[in-house]
Amino acid sequence: QVQLMESGGGLVQPGGSLRVSCAASGLTFSRYGLGWFRQAQGKEREFVAGIAYSGTSTSYVDSVKGRFTISRDNAKNTVYLQMRSLKAEDTAVYYCAAVQWGGGYDGNYDYWGQGTQVTVSS
Repeated sequence: QVQLMESGGGLVQPGGSLRVSCAASGLTFSRYGLGWFRQAQGKEREFVAGIAYSGTSTSYVDSVKGRFTISRDNAKNTVYLQMRSLKAEDTAVYYCAAVQWGGGYDGNYDYWGQGTQVTVSS
Protein backbone atom coordinates (compact mmCIF):
# COMPACT_ATOMS: atom_id res chain seq x y z
CA GLN A 1 0.00 0.00 0.00
CA VAL A 2 1.47 3.29 -1.10
CA GLN A 3 1.48 6.07 1.46
CA LEU A 4 2.70 9.64 1.23
CA MET A 5 2.86 11.59 4.46
CA GLU A 6 3.57 15.30 4.55
CA SER A 7 4.99 17.12 7.55
CA GLY A 8 6.55 20.43 8.49
CA GLY A 9 3.71 22.81 7.83
CA GLY A 10 2.85 25.59 10.21
CA LEU A 11 2.55 29.31 10.77
CA VAL A 12 5.33 31.56 9.50
CA GLN A 13 5.66 35.32 9.15
CA PRO A 14 5.88 37.00 5.76
CA GLY A 15 9.44 36.88 4.52
CA GLY A 16 10.18 33.78 6.55
CA SER A 17 11.20 30.28 5.54
CA LEU A 18 9.76 26.83 6.01
CA ARG A 19 10.59 23.35 4.79
CA VAL A 20 7.91 20.76 4.25
CA SER A 21 8.70 17.09 3.83
CA CYS A 22 6.93 14.10 2.35
CA ALA A 23 7.89 10.58 3.36
CA ALA A 24 6.87 7.79 1.02
CA SER A 25 6.35 4.11 1.66
CA GLY A 26 5.06 1.14 -0.27
CA LEU A 27 6.73 2.06 -3.55
CA THR A 28 10.14 1.95 -5.22
CA PHE A 29 10.86 5.59 -4.57
CA SER A 30 13.62 6.01 -7.14
CA ARG A 31 11.19 5.12 -9.93
CA TYR A 32 8.80 7.95 -9.12
CA GLY A 33 8.59 11.53 -10.19
CA LEU A 34 7.36 13.71 -7.35
CA GLY A 35 5.38 16.88 -7.19
CA TRP A 36 4.20 19.45 -4.71
CA PHE A 37 0.78 20.98 -5.19
CA ARG A 38 -1.16 23.45 -3.11
CA GLN A 39 -4.74 24.47 -2.64
CA ALA A 40 -5.73 27.73 -1.05
CA GLN A 41 -9.15 28.14 0.46
CA GLY A 42 -11.73 28.75 -2.23
CA LYS A 43 -9.26 28.12 -5.06
CA GLU A 44 -8.37 25.22 -7.29
CA ARG A 45 -5.38 23.06 -6.61
CA GLU A 46 -2.25 24.17 -8.45
CA PHE A 47 1.08 22.62 -9.29
CA VAL A 48 3.94 24.20 -7.35
CA ALA A 49 7.08 22.20 -8.07
CA GLY A 50 8.18 18.85 -9.39
CA ILE A 51 11.28 16.69 -9.58
CA ALA A 52 11.92 13.89 -12.03
CA TYR A 53 12.39 10.29 -10.93
CA SER A 54 16.03 10.65 -11.98
CA GLY A 55 16.44 13.76 -9.86
CA THR A 56 18.06 15.55 -12.77
CA SER A 57 15.13 17.78 -13.71
CA THR A 58 12.95 20.13 -11.72
CA SER A 59 10.15 22.52 -12.61
CA TYR A 60 8.32 25.30 -10.80
CA VAL A 61 5.28 27.45 -11.22
CA ASP A 62 6.33 31.01 -12.06
CA SER A 63 5.06 32.45 -8.80
CA VAL A 64 7.57 30.47 -6.70
CA LYS A 65 10.63 30.47 -8.97
CA GLY A 66 13.66 31.72 -7.10
CA ARG A 67 11.94 31.27 -3.73
CA PHE A 68 11.11 27.55 -3.52
CA THR A 69 13.41 24.56 -4.04
CA ILE A 70 12.33 20.96 -4.45
CA SER A 71 14.74 18.14 -3.66
CA ARG A 72 14.67 14.43 -2.98
CA ASP A 73 16.60 11.98 -0.84
CA ASN A 74 16.18 8.49 -2.24
CA ALA A 75 17.94 6.96 0.76
CA LYS A 76 15.21 8.35 3.01
CA ASN A 77 12.31 7.99 0.54
CA THR A 78 11.59 11.64 1.13
CA VAL A 79 10.92 14.70 -0.99
CA TYR A 80 11.33 18.21 0.36
CA LEU A 81 10.07 21.64 -0.52
CA GLN A 82 12.20 24.45 0.87
CA MET A 83 10.24 27.68 0.87
CA ARG A 84 11.85 31.09 1.35
CA SER A 85 10.64 34.69 1.22
CA LEU A 86 7.16 33.46 1.95
CA LYS A 87 4.19 35.64 1.13
CA ALA A 88 0.64 35.67 2.36
CA GLU A 89 -0.47 34.30 -1.01
CA ASP A 90 1.57 31.15 -0.36
CA THR A 91 -0.92 30.22 2.34
CA ALA A 92 -2.48 26.89 1.38
CA VAL A 93 -2.62 23.20 2.09
CA TYR A 94 0.43 21.64 0.47
CA TYR A 95 0.21 18.15 -0.99
CA CYS A 96 2.88 15.85 -2.31
CA ALA A 97 2.18 13.44 -5.13
CA ALA A 98 3.97 10.68 -7.00
CA VAL A 99 3.82 9.17 -10.49
CA GLN A 100 5.96 6.35 -11.83
CA TRP A 101 8.69 7.43 -14.23
CA GLY A 102 7.45 10.99 -13.90
CA GLY A 103 9.46 13.86 -15.28
CA GLY A 104 8.57 16.25 -12.49
CA TYR A 105 6.03 18.26 -14.46
CA ASP A 106 2.46 19.23 -13.87
CA GLY A 107 0.03 16.54 -14.89
CA ASN A 108 -1.64 13.41 -13.63
CA TYR A 109 -0.19 11.85 -10.50
CA ASP A 110 -1.13 8.46 -9.17
CA TYR A 111 -0.62 8.85 -5.43
CA TRP A 112 -1.34 11.72 -3.09
CA GLY A 113 -0.67 12.63 0.51
CA GLN A 114 -3.17 14.10 2.94
CA GLY A 115 -1.63 17.55 2.94
CA THR A 116 -0.04 19.90 5.41
CA GLN A 117 -1.23 23.42 6.15
CA VAL A 118 1.13 26.34 5.56
CA THR A 119 -0.04 29.71 6.81
CA VAL A 120 1.90 32.88 6.13
CA SER A 121 0.72 35.65 8.40
CA SER A 122 1.99 38.24 10.81
